Amino acid sequence: QLEMKESGGGLVQPGGSLKLSCVPVGFKLGLYSIAWFRQAPGKEREGVALFSGTDATISYKDYVKGRFTMSLDNTKNTVYLQMDSLKSEYSANYYCAASPVHPPVWSDFDSWGQGTQVPVSE
Repeated sequence: QLEMKESGGGLVQPGGSLKLSCVPVGFKLGLYSIAWFRQAPGKEREGVALFSGTDATISYKDYVKGRFTMSLDNTKNTVYLQMDSLKSEYSANYYCAASPVHPPVWSDFDSWGQGTQVPVSE
């Protein structure tokens, strides 16, 4: 299993920003594909952003385009998710996951940590 550890969550007001971090446990990011997911209470987990280890591109789900930015720092072996202009509907537990499959698809990511909670509220 490719374990990832998320951090950086916390209460944020609507319109605010937050930057999440994620580090691999016991391995280097290297050529793995990495994805951010979220899961709101009572809903299924859904993809947010995906970094392809095949061609080093990042793709976003439509509902976060222009608001979220995913980045990787290989020198720090860390993945980030910058979230701006947050709305209450973005409240969720956020997860990151790694996959060795190339090219990656969302369903390739199936190993989950505890995630980090992001409540967006006044």
